[in-house]
Formats: sequence, C-alpha cells, structure tokens
Amino acid sequence: MIFLFQATNAEHFVLIHGSGHGAWCWYKLVALLRSSGHDVAALDMAASGINLQHVLDVPTISNYFRPLMDFMGSIPTREKVILVAHSSGGLAVSLAMERFPDKISVSVFVTALMPGTSLNISTLSQEFLRSQQGSLMDSRYSYDNGANKPPTTLMLGPKYLSVNMYQLSPIQDWSLATTLVRPVYLYTEEDMSRALVLSSKKYGSVSRVYIITDEDKVARKELQQWMIRQNPPDEVVEIKGSDHMVMMSMPNELFDVLLLIAQNYS
Repeated sequence: MIFLFQATNAEHFVLIHGSGHGAWCWYKLVALLRSSGHDVAALDMAASGINLQHVLDVPTISNYFRPLMDFMGSIPTREKVILVAHSSGGLAVSLAMERFPDKISVSVFVTALMPGTSLNISTLSQEFLRSQQGSLMDSRYSYDNGANKPPTTLMLGPKYLSVNMYQLSPIQDWSLATTLVRPVYLYTEEDMSRALVLSSKKYGSVSRVYIITDEDKVARKELQQWMIRQNPPDEVVEIKGSDHMVMMSMPNELFDVLLLIAQNYS
C-alpha cells in the first residue's frame, strides 16, 4: 500500500519515454506525482505517442529530440525541472543537459542510455548492440530506401514486448503497449555522434542519478553497470524485481525513489 501526502515543496518533473513508446507509458507515475502535489510534464518525442509527425519525417535524431528542446526553451530562466529519462530517452535528456544546464536540478536515468564526456555515443551504441541476446522475434524492419540499403525503421512486435520488455508488468499494460507503440527510426551512429557532443562545463555540471532495474532484458543489468562505471553518476539506486518497463511493473517503488531524489537534489 502507498500513502500519498501533499508535497510541501512541489517539484516539476519532466518525463521522457524510450523508443517506440510515448508519454502514455508514464500514466501510473503521472497520477502518483500529481496526487502528491507535484507538477508533471510527460512529453511525446517527434513521431511518438500522439505527436502528429510521421516517423519518416523525422530523419535525424535532432528532429526527434525537438519536443524536449522546445519545452526546455520555454521554461522561465530561474525555474528548474527534474528530468526523468527511460531507456533511449537518456539520449534526449543528455542533450538537454548540455543545452540547458541551468534549468535542471537533477537528471534521473531510469535504466536509460547514459552517454557522457567520458563515454561517447559511438562506444555506447556498440556496447548496447553487443549486450543484446536473442532475436527481435516478431519485430519488423522497414526498408524505405530500398531492399539493398540498411533498414530505416523498426516496429517492436507484441511477442517481443511481452518476453523482453513487459515480462513482469501487468498484462493490461502489455496489451496497451501493443496498441500504442509506433515505429522507431534507426538513426545512424554518425548522426547521433554529430548531435550528442557533451561537455564537462555544461552536461558535466548537472547532477545525475542512475536507477538500475535488475530483471531488465533490454538494457541488461550488466550493461547498466558498465555505463555507470564508464560515466559515473552522483548516485545509483536499484529497484529489484523490475523489468524494463519499471513505470508499469513497479510504479510505486519508482515514485518513492523519485521523491527521495527530488528531496536530495532540489
């Protein structure tokens, strides 16, 4: 059982989803945070959730990140937010840290990709690919530039979602995901490296907390620990018994951790 108390110091949380997902995947956490008196913005990246752009109209990762950059630009100068990234959302949050360091009190990487000044996106991408076990099952590639060219997008299949991402989540949440996931654009390493240039002066000035999910089959615990060693955050917290979709499988535990982080870093 979880008891909700009105927050004495309301914080502004900004939630960033991972690949193929959208703001919808945070619905449980949004309810918990708002019920306790906090402001919450769950954003859709380009061609995600209910964002109206088509995936093929977002051919660079900078285009994909634009909703977060526009949102951060709209925040008044003296205001600060808590950025919460899930999965590949860590890339968007890392760029926001570089561009808007004075508007962020802390960035929270929830089983998220975490590049940094000592861990470039090329090395991180290669390690992520090496860590993947098994096939993509019923997921489907599209080849919009021709059958002899690299694939352009990937659509995560229902079975893949069930076995690898939602295996410890309520079946209703898996069912929701099967109706709402959208294709993922497969950005090149060159494109990502061009967009994600991070500096110690800006990115490095923002506090970071990493949340490990120990039953994750997408970003396996070994990969999460490797990122932490390569690019040490200020703090590491582990949520035991969670799959990749911790906001679905263990929302109360994630909520509790985020409140503690807000208290310590705001």
